[in-house]
Amino acid sequence: MPANPDHQPYFDANLARWDESVAIHAASQGYDLAGYLKGEKTLYAVEMDEVGDVAGKTLLHLQCHFGMDTLNWARLGATVTGIDFSPEAVARARRLAAEIGIGDARFLQSNIYDAHDALHEQFDVVYTGIGALNWLPDIRGWARVAAGFVKPGGFLYLYEGHPMLWSLDEDAASPPFQLRYPYFETQHPNEWDWDQTYTDGPKLKNTRGYEWNHGLGEIVTALIDQGLRLEFLHEHRSMAWQGLPSMEPVDGDVADGTHHQRRVGWQLPAGQRDMVPLMYSLKASRPS
Repeated sequence: MPANPDHQPYFDANLARWDESVAIHAASQGYDLAGYLKGEKTLYAVEMDEVGDVAGKTLLHLQCHFGMDTLNWARLGATVTGIDFSPEAVARARRLAAEIGIGDARFLQSNIYDAHDALHEQFDVVYTGIGALNWLPDIRGWARVAAGFVKPGGFLYLYEGHPMLWSLDEDAASPPFQLRYPYFETQHPNEWDWDQTYTDGPKLKNTRGYEWNHGLGEIVTALIDQGLRLEFLHEHRSMAWQGLPSMEPVDGDVADGTHHQRRVGWQLPAGQRDMVPLMYSLKASRPS
């Protein structure tokens, strides 16, 4: 449960939206489950490079959705556990693990803030991927949970949309970029009503969603305050989907920027790429 009971209606609305989205995503071209079952749809290269070899390690994926990336880490040799607040996502993740023959993968259903009630272990790697922190109202509460799962000698790895990007007007066609949303964490979320998910597929019935931004300093400081040591913080000039209308595919061969699960990079046009960071990644370790 969120620490602030006023946030519970926002969680309830988001949960209804994510429960409904699971079947849409699993059937979408964007997630390309058929390709995934054949061993395609790997993790992003930056994630694999920065996390390094996970063979023989235990890995916890927080906010794992229906487990594709969790199981990608298992394909690289990790023993994986995934947690998500959506029972529909957890059920689909378990089926997916069975479909690809990874019998030791575990998937648990829990609100992120209650995760230590559901799981009483620590891990070599705690991983959080794209589009996770924006659904959480309290970054310090998240840091307590995430850091608590990191065993001595282990680390947390995060690859996310940059909070500077989340503050921009996503409808602005070209620079000058326009600020539209808060950069820092706020009590009240950004509210929107949209009948599509970020992939192709049918319209949603649960259209309302609520998100929060968190400043980069807020995120890093929250982790340091939990006893983790920052190993690196990288800001990136490319990102995993077409976050602004003026963006171009890095490889120049994709027309649909909504299908970020195709693992295609997007960047601003030449001459604009030093103006704003689009993604960031960080690694924070717990001393042995």
